[in-house]
Amino acid sequence: MTAAPELHAADGADAAARTPPTWLPLAAVGVTLVLWASAFVAIRHLAGDFSAGALSLGRLLVGSLCLGAVALLTSRGRTMTRPTRREWVSIVTIGVLWFGIYNVALNAGEQHVDAGTAVMLIQVSPVLIALLAATFLHERFTVYLGLGLALAFSGVGLIATASGDSGGDRSVLGVALCLVAAVAYSISLVLQKPLMARLSALHVTGLACTVGAIVCLPFAGQLLDDARAASASDVWWVVYLGIFPTAIAFTTYAYALRTMSASSLGVTTYLVPPITIVMGWLFLGETPPTMAYAGGALALVGVAVARRKPRTVAAEAPAPLIVRR
Repeated sequence: MTAAPELHAADGADAAARTPPTWLPLAAVGVTLVLWASAFVAIRHLAGDFSAGALSLGRLLVGSLCLGAVALLTSRGRTMTRPTRREWVSIVTIGVLWFGIYNVALNAGEQHVDAGTAVMLIQVSPVLIALLAATFLHERFTVYLGLGLALAFSGVGLIATASGDSGGDRSVLGVALCLVAAVAYSISLVLQKPLMARLSALHVTGLACTVGAIVCLPFAGQLLDDARAASASDVWWVVYLGIFPTAIAFTTYAYALRTMSASSLGVTTYLVPPITIVMGWLFLGETPPTMAYAGGALALVGVAVARRKPRTVAAEAPAPLIVRR
């Protein structure tokens, strides 16, 4: 009988050992924000040397090889949880959308607009995620969501107008391509969240990245041609994109998504545009058009409004249960 408390203490110690430190998810988010911000700048830097499809394939090949190697090293002696058939459908869809279409569309978009403008356009995705959740997950479509949609896309309109004034129809095309990337990202995030309840971040990211690389294989010939013509430093930038913003940042993001709510994680991505704009100014000497700043601010206000939750009776119900003696 005296051993029972010791067993309980041991169980508590084991549980505490399995629980990650509270700072680890925040550190994962920080790594993701900085690396993703740098990706927008690197893509813009390589826009003149690599086509959109070739850059996507090169980045994804490097990323999938790194993730596969890490998965093999960490899975020795451990049984990996196998995805169910439904989970496989989600993983393949994420691979096609987030790693395939998203990368190609973003790379093509940044051939026409600067890195700061591109990242501000991607930030409308939280509004799209809320709209998708209301449509397909039967979440409530609120007045705040409708108002946020209107504000966010008014901001997108200002960004498109500013880009059009500075670069003509080609810049408007860049805006459209960045919005395609935002839609692909939004759908993928809605699909990824349920997977994190059972599968590891490394597992999901590695499989989806491999699917994306397979989707981009038709660009293999263009990748070889671009790599031969590019400088050694530009080839290393492609390797950087594959290792850091892809293999590392997508894994840390998936880990953070597993340990944090989607809404809390979405708020943190608002820090990516200012980081990207500063990096673009430092390394590329580029800044978005003046009107684009106003459009980006309006879009972020729209995102904030759309995410606001109205007070409901259900939310206030627990208060009367508190009895003071």
